[in-house]
Amino acid sequence: MTARDIGVTQWRPEAECNDGKCPYHGTLSVRGQSIVGKVVSARMKGTVIVEKEHRKFNQKYERYERRRRRYPAHLPACITVSEGDVVRIMECRPLSKTVSFVVIERSG
Repeated sequence: MTARDIGVTQWRPEAECNDGKCPYHGTLSVRGQSIVGKVVSARMKGTVIVEKEHRKFNQKYERYERRRRRYPAHLPACITVSEGDVVRIMECRPLSKTVSFVVIERSG
């Protein structure tokens, strides 16, 4: 079984999986926003927590403040990541109560 084209990037995983929620080997389609962030928790089975940090300008004090957002994302079996890795996630249909993103590649 070869990895199908998801229409986003030329990177494809070398390993194969039987996960139905995998965008490369299953039937899950990706759409919407693409986010690059750092994996802060990889302790759940099939799910990782990805944190994205951004800066917001505080007009009163004329300074920037750091803010962060955490996204739970589905981790297909063909992609291996650990805590501290930089990954790219993409929006998909809701997979559970909190998960609406899927990991599509490991960037670092």
